[in-house]
Amino acid sequence: MAGRAARPRSDDSRCRTCRAPILTQLVGHRAALTVTADLTPLTAEQQAAIREPNRLIWCLNTPKFGPPRLAWTGTWHPTDCPHPHVTEHRCNRQPTTLF
Repeated sequence: MAGRAARPRSDDSRCRTCRAPILTQLVGHRAALTVTADLTPLTAEQQAAIREPNRLIWCLNTPKFGPPRLAWTGTWHPTDCPHPHVTEHRCNRQPTTLF
């Protein structure tokens, strides 16, 4: 029986276009989304400035053991959360090729 090809560790990933560090992960249990998040932490002011209906803010929990995990930030999310918060990656550079 053939096994699956090994995937690279997601915490070492970079955007192919702008080379920014990113994390791609399935978030949620019932209605899961595949999220590609920038790993640059945001301050509360930056979060308020870039939050849009289709651009969410994610809590980046980095446990002592295991890979970093993105979590929803909803009304239940504590305002004094000690974890960094990140947003969906939007590449600001255009690809240099057409294909």
